[in-house]
Amino acid sequence: MLTFIFYFFIAIFVVQISYYLGVFGKFAFAKPQEITQKNLPVSVIVCAKNEEENVQKFIPLLAEQNYPDFEIVLIDDASSDETLEIFEQFEKQYSNIRLVKVQNNEAFWGNKKYALTLGIKASKKDYLLFTDADCYPTSTEWITAMTSQFTLNKTIVLGYGGYEKSDRSLLNKIIRFETVLTAIQYFSWAKIGRPYMGVGRNLAYKKEEFFNVNGFIEHIQVRSGDDDLFVNQAANKHNVTISYDPESFTYSKPKESYKEWFSQKRRHVATANYYKVFDKIQLGVFYTSQLFFFLLVILLLAFQFQWIAVIALLATRYTIAWIVVGFSAGKLRENDIKVWFPVVEIVLIFTQINIFITNIFSKPVHWK
Repeated sequence: MLTFIFYFFIAIFVVQISYYLGVFGKFAFAKPQEITQKNLPVSVIVCAKNEEENVQKFIPLLAEQNYPDFEIVLIDDASSDETLEIFEQFEKQYSNIRLVKVQNNEAFWGNKKYALTLGIKASKKDYLLFTDADCYPTSTEWITAMTSQFTLNKTIVLGYGGYEKSDRSLLNKIIRFETVLTAIQYFSWAKIGRPYMGVGRNLAYKKEEFFNVNGFIEHIQVRSGDDDLFVNQAANKHNVTISYDPESFTYSKPKESYKEWFSQKRRHVATANYYKVFDKIQLGVFYTSQLFFFLLVILLLAFQFQWIAVIALLATRYTIAWIVVGFSAGKLRENDIKVWFPVVEIVLIFTQINIFITNIFSKPVHWK
């Protein structure tokens, strides 16, 4: 029996190494990107619901972008705070701001996709650049950096949306590591030619891509997924590229309690159930192989079966994974999380199990 378990452990080891070197290495060892300003007409789209504090701080950062041809489409999704009033002030202050006021609709109440659809239809530019109301760009060259990756054929650009750093918080490191790992995955699969998701905190596409798939209509009943489900549906190996120059990053404030973050991840995992079959399988195989790898290490070492080989494979796996994660984190300017890799990986593995079990018995809450 232990012999069978050992050979199964070797198979799991091969799967893990295949992911880290064969897939994730595509991004980890990619060359730095060049930014060439293309001056494409861009509509920056921000949808907000009860975000008065964030929009007050961050909308001016968008308005001050160093770019010759852009507008900002501000969508107020029936906010009950002062968000709409702040948006109206910005509309008067900046000539390139367009305001879309969304009223509660019985059929689409609380559905962010409905609000975004109205904003997209109201936009006047051919290229759309999305970020969330609680996000801000790293520089005044954000629009330039993201749109520089558009070509005649590449009409969807996947960007990186990171989180602010807090040195004294382990939860902050866990959240940021999970964000980096997610980015490694969707950047790498996009480079391979199997794009499966993007993040609404930093995503761009040509407007025609939205109408080519009839917008969000195929998954309008799913409250989340205006970003990843859209990309999963519209993206292919021909029309997707990625942007990972630091000038193209956006940041936002992470959750400050494990409970809040856990609820957020529950929504993300639930949305992934609507991915294409291949994408669900590849994600499932990776996370399952992660779990089995560590469980089998513990089991085999507990019985001291082939313990030298087990430790050697464990060390090899960690070395390769650490190198790949390290190079990727460096590209994403998240160098400090490399040190915490062994700890936060274990935490994430068991968090994923907890999320999976919790989602079986209750549905997560979505848009505000």
